[in-house]
Amino acid sequence: MMAEHMVVGAEGPVEIPLPAFLIEHDKGLIMVDTGFHPCVCEDPALLFGDRPETDMIVSKPEEAIEPQLRKLGYTPEDITHVIVSHLHTDHAGGLFQFPNAQFIVGPGELDYGRNPSPESAHLVMERDFLSDEVRNFNWTEITGERHDLFGDGAIELLHLPGHTPGQLAVLVRLPEQNVVLSADVVHLREAVEMLAPAPTDTDPEQAVESIRKLVTIVEEENAKLWIIHDYRDWKEFGAPLTPVR
Repeated sequence: MMAEHMVVGAEGPVEIPLPAFLIEHDKGLIMVDTGFHPCVCEDPALLFGDRPETDMIVSKPEEAIEPQLRKLGYTPEDITHVIVSHLHTDHAGGLFQFPNAQFIVGPGELDYGRNPSPESAHLVMERDFLSDEVRNFNWTEITGERHDLFGDGAIELLHLPGHTPGQLAVLVRLPEQNVVLSADVVHLREAVEMLAPAPTDTDPEQAVESIRKLVTIVEEENAKLWIIHDYRDWKEFGAPLTPVR
C-alpha cells in the first residue's frame, strides 16, 4: 500500500498491520477491535472479491483471532467486553465471534455505520454489525470525551472523532507503563509529525484537532503512543502475542 492512502502528504510504500488487542483485567477480558472477518485469513477474495484489497492482504488461517486466543488459553466465549474503535471492516469484521461480550462504541458511530461518508463507504460492511445476530448483542454507546471502562482508571476510552464520528482511542494504564492505542485517530507516524488527516476521514479538520488532542493526552499521561497500523511501532512493541505490561 502507498502511504498517501493512509496520510495526506505521506510518501512511499508501507506495510500495514491489521491488529486486534486483548487486555486482561480483574473484571474481565477485553478485546480492542476484532480485525477483518476471519474468512480473510483463509482467502481475502472471500470478502473482497475482485476489489484491490484481495491482492494487497497477506494472512494465514492461524492468524485469525480465534486460534490466536486459543494460544493464550482463551476462547471467544471468554471475552466479556469488546471496545469497537470504529466500524470500518478491518476493525469490526469479527464482532460476531463474541456472543457473550458487551460491545462499546463511540458517540454517533452506529449512525455513521448505517450512513457512511462517500469517502469511506467502501470501508464499511453492514453485515459486520447489522446482521440479526450482531444487532441483538449487548451494545453500549458511550457519551463524553473520556470514559473510564471499569471506574478504576485502568482502561479509558478517548473519543477523538474525525476519522469517523465515534472514533475511539484507548488509554491503557499498565503496572509498568501507560500505552495509548491509537486505532485510526492516526494511521502512520507521519500523521502526527505533519498533523495530517487521512484521505478517508469523514471530517478532516476535526481529525487534525483530534490528533492534537491525542498528542496532548499522550504527553500528559507520560504514555507511549502505539500507532497500530504503523509497522515501525510493531518493531518497538513486539510481535503478535508478545505481552505488554
